[in-house]
Amino acid sequence: MARYFLGVDGGQSSTTALIGDETGRVAGMGRGGPCNHVGASEGRAKFVAAIQSSLRAACSQAGLDAATIRFTSACLGLSGGPADKESILREILASDRTVVTDDALIALAGATAGEPGIVVIAGTGSIALGRNASGRTARAGGWGYLFGDEGGGFWIARQALRAALSWEEGWGVPTSLRGRLLDFTSTRNINDLLHRCYTPEFPRPRVAALSILVNQAAESGDPVAVEILHAAGRELALLASAVGGQLFAGEKSTLVTYSGGVFGSRIVLAQFRECVASEPGAEVTAPVFSVYGSAVGALLEAYRAAGLPYRVSGIPRR
Repeated sequence: MARYFLGVDGGQSSTTALIGDETGRVAGMGRGGPCNHVGASEGRAKFVAAIQSSLRAACSQAGLDAATIRFTSACLGLSGGPADKESILREILASDRTVVTDDALIALAGATAGEPGIVVIAGTGSIALGRNASGRTARAGGWGYLFGDEGGGFWIARQALRAALSWEEGWGVPTSLRGRLLDFTSTRNINDLLHRCYTPEFPRPRVAALSILVNQAAESGDPVAVEILHAAGRELALLASAVGGQLFAGEKSTLVTYSGGVFGSRIVLAQFRECVASEPGAEVTAPVFSVYGSAVGALLEAYRAAGLPYRVSGIPRR
């Protein structure tokens, strides 16, 4: 009988499932809703629905029966980690081997195609994760908006709000960020906007989304916005350096790559590249798999768990 392998990227906005055969060919792909919260009863239901709907869609494309398929190996990388989800997955997923991990590991595997290296992830928050040739891993960052996430979208938006507030209150320098933030949020002044940011109306992802305004201002030449993005690039490079020191000290070459929406800013990416390249032996490259990269990483980890070589075909590279 043919053997099949499953990789799942379960994120805060959507869930992607990839099914591969034993040659590494991707046979099916499916999408589902977000699956990051399972604490409340409705959260559990949404989590199960996201996993099952993405799996059914992938099975349909692969010509498999979702109700009877048993995978040789499966890896699921889930936003928020595996702690409260493993028992649920055992009930709804049939697999000889199941690896449940966080989204950083599968992002690393997809970005480096399973090779030793470091990935810096910058979306709403930020984290760096690396794995060396012996399989040892290390991380830096990822401690949330209160204690970390430097260089991430929320951090960038917070710096912009502070800069706009300082000008409004007379202790900062002029910046177009104030007008952009007020126009975008239909708010009278930064004082009002900050008060709204402390309410459920502005959850962290919505605040982080304001970071796109910083990039727009920087591209238009606003020096305050440019410096915020330069600072973000430097902070993200520091995360890479911290992981490199733990895993690759003394090595001649270290692969460093990146993932996440913040790197869509050419200004952040250029500063990140410049800072990382100043480290001896560090080499910055674009992620190997940029299309469904984390889902590809999960599938690669499923092959790894079964003792098979890292190989995936049927998904575009770089």
